[in-house]
Amino acid sequence: MRQFLNRIIGLLGVATLLLASGCGGGDKPAAKRSEFSIGWSIYAGWMPWPYAAQAGIVKKWADKYGLKINVVQVNDYAESVNQFTAGKLDGVTVANMDALTIPAAAGKDTSAIIIGDYSNGNDGLVAKGAASIASLKGKPINLVELSVSHYLLARALEKAGMAMQDVKTINTADADIVAAFASPDVQAAVTWNPQLAAIKAQPGAKLLFSSADIPGEIIDLLVVDTATLKANPNLGKALAGIWYETMALMQRQDAAGKAARAAMAQLAGTTPAVFDAQLTTTFLYTDPKAAVAAARSPDLITTMNRVRDFSFSRGLFKGAATPDAVGIGFPGGKTLGDAARVTLRFDDSYMRQAADGKL
Repeated sequence: MRQFLNRIIGLLGVATLLLASGCGGGDKPAAKRSEFSIGWSIYAGWMPWPYAAQAGIVKKWADKYGLKINVVQVNDYAESVNQFTAGKLDGVTVANMDALTIPAAAGKDTSAIIIGDYSNGNDGLVAKGAASIASLKGKPINLVELSVSHYLLARALEKAGMAMQDVKTINTADADIVAAFASPDVQAAVTWNPQLAAIKAQPGAKLLFSSADIPGEIIDLLVVDTATLKANPNLGKALAGIWYETMALMQRQDAAGKAARAAMAQLAGTTPAVFDAQLTTTFLYTDPKAAVAAARSPDLITTMNRVRDFSFSRGLFKGAATPDAVGIGFPGGKTLGDAARVTLRFDDSYMRQAADGKL
């Protein structure tokens, strides 16, 4: 997420105008098409997408529905989300908070059609010579500001009876954070894997808090432009088919499963052992029934309420008077915020079709 803060600030200007005018992206017409682009960036939970393209799984499902699906790597995570927001990608892999604060807050009607995983230790707060979170009071903490790392820190402080005002955050690009932590001047950092693993391995480093302490709150999604999806529902079917076929393969412990995970590791620029270690801290929804249950659980609404309140408190709904300015829709017709301004939708219909064997 290089230069995440600067890029979000640019988008906030767009969000301000859209929120002030009450505009959203849901009314924009979309054409029926046959070719689409889905963006991804390197993260353990998203490596199934490039692997599926490499292994022919993408083509298999695209051909079934008469489509062409381009699975496009974007080296910078924030840039991938920005490209989606700008309409240069039809879909993108993204964390729940970033889906809310970037495209949805900018008025782009966005549908989360696959709940892929949640971070179960892939994000963490690490410090040098600190016995507890309380001992960080008044100290600087390096992280990618306004990202899920910022949210994780807020939750860590909250559980320790502290507030964001009790520490000082220093915006640090994910590409620089491992080297920064090695500096004597840096006392603590929040980041995600693979950077987290590298920081934890440094002398004197101690993990004080991780996403395993707040399971199910940092969620990794595949989102698609809502208007495009409505005009081209077969795109959703193909994407769900790709995901769950790849999930079934990668969880196997035979030679085929090991080969698939090894190929994903290579695509991520790491070793099979390191990649498998990252998977142990990634709760993958390999079963579509489990993903549907997660989408329909009251826990998702509780989590997204926490996320939107944090985002609003940090100014990520710029120009909004309340967090209700950006509406979030859930299966069954439930809504957080303004029902007339829903721009982030959790759509479980394609996961349900996968669960029912109807793809």
